[in-house]
Amino acid sequence: MTRLFAPLELRETSIPNRVMVSPMCQYSCEQRDGLATEWHRTHLGSRAVGGAGLVMTEATAVEPRGRISPEDLGIWSDEHADALEPITEFVREQGSIPGIQLAHAGRKASTSRPWEGHGPVALDEGGWTVVGPTDEPWPYEDEAPSTERLAPEEIESVVESFRAAAERALAAGFEVAEIHAAHGYLIHEFLSPVTNTRGDAYGGGFEGRTRFLREVTEAVRSVWPEDKPVFVRISATDWLPDRESWTVEDSVRLADRLAALGVDLIDVSGGGIHPDSSPEQTGPNYQVRYAERIREETDRAIAVGAVGGITTPEQAEAVVANGRADVAIVGREHLRDPYFALRAAQALEATDEIEGPPQYRRAFGF
Repeated sequence: MTRLFAPLELRETSIPNRVMVSPMCQYSCEQRDGLATEWHRTHLGSRAVGGAGLVMTEATAVEPRGRISPEDLGIWSDEHADALEPITEFVREQGSIPGIQLAHAGRKASTSRPWEGHGPVALDEGGWTVVGPTDEPWPYEDEAPSTERLAPEEIESVVESFRAAAERALAAGFEVAEIHAAHGYLIHEFLSPVTNTRGDAYGGGFEGRTRFLREVTEAVRSVWPEDKPVFVRISATDWLPDRESWTVEDSVRLADRLAALGVDLIDVSGGGIHPDSSPEQTGPNYQVRYAERIREETDRAIAVGAVGGITTPEQAEAVVANGRADVAIVGREHLRDPYFALRAAQALEATDEIEGPPQYRRAFGF
């Protein structure tokens, strides 16, 4: 039996295989209302048809100002949950597990879609004032949008937004909730000393800078059922070795703290906190070593997912089979090939280990 197609048991949730669709923004809420559309249903549903064990939404904003772009998904109202429910239903019908990434973009919010420039959106063009741990804006080459420092009572309000979003996600039928604490967005901005220079209880050393994430985690876990898992995506490193920044050592320490709060898997990525942030190397599996280190060095048992340059069935199998991670998180390859998991089963001669849609079996040798 391949390891890639062995089920992963987290609490009482059984993920049928170790292939996860990475959260990938689609920038496709054309009415700028955060409501899921037929595009989202087709995009996420086709990856479930393609055999992925866990299908994760894009970063889904817990409040309107938490969107990366005006066209991003949201879950700040019951209407948003209602729009997502048909997607979770279809994903489950294909035998996959639907997951949602709960997010807040912080100072990197209010930007245009990549194919429209990816710069800040002006207030008179539908943009908004962004927020962060300080009033220091993202260092755009051109004029940056106004950034407001979150006061402690406002931080409490954002924590409540995460809790309420998790409740709505559960009502919409999601089985995994992932907290987005990576890529320079709001929670990561609190974690990193590059962006968090606060002098209050939410700043300073490791305890203060991780407080916001710990409070969000406790809020989400308080409403997420005990039999269902919670994930956290982190940037394992800021990729800024020439200055005080977030490091892999910090991530190992954080993983232990999150495990104690009821987190079941750390989704390990990297970078995003500053334009100067750059990986030490690129290419196949370029971030897997971070997941492997967290898996090996945490004191508490916690699963990890590896992402970054995983593009072939053999890579994905090796990552899991060699104990480097518990899940292979596949992003861009899933854009190129929605049926990556079915193709992997064929390539690894494991078609008897995955059910696959009967409509497609003749194409994959089932």
